[in-house]
Amino acid sequence: MANNKGSLRSTIAVSLTNYLDAGAIVAGASGLTLWQNYLGLSEVHLGWLNFISANCLGAALGAIIGGFLADKYGRKFIFTYNLLVYMLGVLTIMFSVNFPMLLCGFLITGISVGVGVPASWTYISESSEVNNRGRNICISQMSWGFGPMCILLLGMLFAPGGYLFSWVESLAHTVGGAGLAENAVNVFSSRIVFFSLFVVAFIAWNLQRRLQESAEFEATKASGQKTSLLDNIKILFQNNIAVKTVCFLASIYLTWNLVASVMGFFQPHIYETAGGVTNEQANWMNCIQWAIIVGVTFIVSKFIDKVAHKAIYVFGLLVAICAWVVIVTIGVNGPAGLWLFAVLWGIQGGSSPQIFYALWGSELFPAKFRAGAQGLMFFIVRGLSAVWGLIFTIIYGENGEGFTVAAFCMIALLTISLIVGFIGCPNTRCKPLDQITRERYGNTV
Repeated sequence: MANNKGSLRSTIAVSLTNYLDAGAIVAGASGLTLWQNYLGLSEVHLGWLNFISANCLGAALGAIIGGFLADKYGRKFIFTYNLLVYMLGVLTIMFSVNFPMLLCGFLITGISVGVGVPASWTYISESSEVNNRGRNICISQMSWGFGPMCILLLGMLFAPGGYLFSWVESLAHTVGGAGLAENAVNVFSSRIVFFSLFVVAFIAWNLQRRLQESAEFEATKASGQKTSLLDNIKILFQNNIAVKTVCFLASIYLTWNLVASVMGFFQPHIYETAGGVTNEQANWMNCIQWAIIVGVTFIVSKFIDKVAHKAIYVFGLLVAICAWVVIVTIGVNGPAGLWLFAVLWGIQGGSSPQIFYALWGSELFPAKFRAGAQGLMFFIVRGLSAVWGLIFTIIYGENGEGFTVAAFCMIALLTISLIVGFIGCPNTRCKPLDQITRERYGNTV
């Protein structure tokens, strides 16, 4: 029981990385208009901010670097220093007075997010008991849901017209003087939201730097195996089983994430343009949807170590496909279709391929290059998602006129994820990581 509690405590500490990842994406997206008005930014400027942020290139670059660093120097090395970089990025955004500062802050934060993700998923699996590994991964995904939900709530409270905006105005005039321009006052609401991320990052850093190093990593290090970055990259790409595993996991995660990344960044905009609701209504619907995701993930965490993974995986993707079928049948022009879509997408989020990508990604690779392989896949997925985001805006159109065509594209992508995952679903439930490694790789690594 003591070990069980210990793994739960370490899981919660490490899962704050997921909160900070999703929170950075939503905080950046929700405050774009405020920064645009304050700094006089063009659509090109906004495109660059999205492209290098935690949602796209910044995280992609950080992941491939951080994954191999975690395999070289240890998981604790990442936990000791990475969130200091995150706090630097958030502070740079908070105090930005021009576009280069803002761009630099987005890039630093994005890279830090990418560095932390492979190490956190790897550490959670390596520190979990065999009968709680799936549960602990689900807890980390719940943290990913709490991030957007909390940031959206804070954004609505502090935004111009929000319930706490008068407090924002007072703070802005105290700092900047009574003659501060309206746009400069309004952007303080975004600065405060980013400050909340700084506070959580500081708490998470203090918790994570006290964690013990992963026993799996220590065992690999003690074995005397080579652990240089080039050696691990070479072994990863020369091992046929590892290459096939990368292709499998990247396929199920990429096809789902191409849909999910669009929803994460453009969902309020879709609700407003295609659904015809107000900005406030769209934000509340989005917030409720994230609450559903957290609730369903909690339920899944109770069964994932007891029920066949294939059943949960197929259920989540069938619900996801049904959500987009609503678009091409009922439509989202009325409240019934819009809410049905929102609820279904929330349910699928609680049993999504991201849960199984995080779980299988840490189970199906040897400890020697476990984090590095995850970093490589995260790099591929986030990088291609950035490109897909640009393509989606062209298909969708200015006012949602291409939404039906986009929905068929989403259904096709989700169907691919369903078929590939159904065929390739591994049998790893409740097996020790070293047993899984021996069964898959024998003595080849």
